[in-house]
Amino acid sequence: MASQRSVNVGGVQIGGGAPVVVQTMTKTETANLQATMDQIRRVAEAGADIVRVAVPREKDIEALKTIVVESPIPVIADIHFNHTLALKAIDAGAHCIRLNPGNIGGPDKVAEVAARARAAGTPMRIGVNSGSLPKHLAELEFENPVEALVTAGVEFVELMERLDFTDFKVSIKSTNVPNTIAANRLLSERIPYPLHLGITEAGTKWSGSLKSAVGLGTLLADGIGDTIRISLSTFHAEEEVKVAWEILKALKLRERGPVLIACPTCGRLQFDMDSVVAEVERRLEAYDDPIEVSVLGCAVNGIGEARHADFGITGAKDMGMIYSKGEPIKKVATEQLVDELFIEIDKYYAAGRTVERDATAAAEAAAWLAEEEDATAMTPERLAMLEAEKAKADADAIDEALSPVAGRRFTRA
Repeated sequence: MASQRSVNVGGVQIGGGAPVVVQTMTKTETANLQATMDQIRRVAEAGADIVRVAVPREKDIEALKTIVVESPIPVIADIHFNHTLALKAIDAGAHCIRLNPGNIGGPDKVAEVAARARAAGTPMRIGVNSGSLPKHLAELEFENPVEALVTAGVEFVELMERLDFTDFKVSIKSTNVPNTIAANRLLSERIPYPLHLGITEAGTKWSGSLKSAVGLGTLLADGIGDTIRISLSTFHAEEEVKVAWEILKALKLRERGPVLIACPTCGRLQFDMDSVVAEVERRLEAYDDPIEVSVLGCAVNGIGEARHADFGITGAKDMGMIYSKGEPIKKVATEQLVDELFIEIDKYYAAGRTVERDATAAAEAAAWLAEEEDATAMTPERLAMLEAEKAKADADAIDEALSPVAGRRFTRA
């Protein structure tokens, strides 16, 4: 269930029905001000709404004072073990504090941080992951790791409420995808606070992206989760942001930039589609609008598979076709497909998001498509047509053996 409460992190609302917020964490040593700011600017450009920086040393606090002023997006200070660093991070102007109440030195230390945060109007993220559960839950973790995660999360929430501090979001994460899904489902039913989602230490860009998509995508599709971070083993934090956005775009939760549709190819492929798709994807990076572009590898599926696309191409050995919203625009030589596609896209924007279509060129493209199509291919459109024809035939059919007017021919209106 969606969170009832919300927090405001430097002007970004998290929870309470707000769009899912994308965050990441810098990979640099925070005290290296130049490197950290460079990375923050890159993740902001990639679409991060907020960014987290590690603050394990006093020198990181000094850098944080400048970072929160110069950063184009709100900054969260990530604190472990040393509660005095959390106090100093609040004083340095951090827009939010990430804290694990279980490893910060006990309830008294948490109380100090909560009091300072309340006075400064600084929200907090509290929570735990499967690698840092409180010791008293060690046996429960062995027996039921999901319940152990949820219990730790609920205990921390109750602690903050006893301290009269409710300006926080909660995170419980695991490297185990099913456990993360189950735990967050349970926690969302027990607390009203915003939830931060992540698969902790997910892995490489390839495997980590897949695990995150499965775990976070499942929860987000259920309406659970208010902010997400993709945890990948890469020094390029912007890659985490890109994956997060692809998950949100796939679920239609947020829009940012173009959506690319591409068929998986098969033995019918007659042109170098891998290169074409890569080139289309690269050139689409220059566009901010959420335009939908399709690349289909042959004419068997024609444009039916992506009839909803704003623009698309389908190709054969020597010729291909450019189309928009299921209607042909023109046929072009295969080696010119990409260039001609973007000519049409640019014309579309220049004309105020209006497709310019030459009737003659469109007719030639339609004729080419008809020649290339496999009349026996069971596309979704052809299946639908056949089903409709069969339904009509069944409705019109008369079993004369059962009819009281056997032998009399007539046509139903």
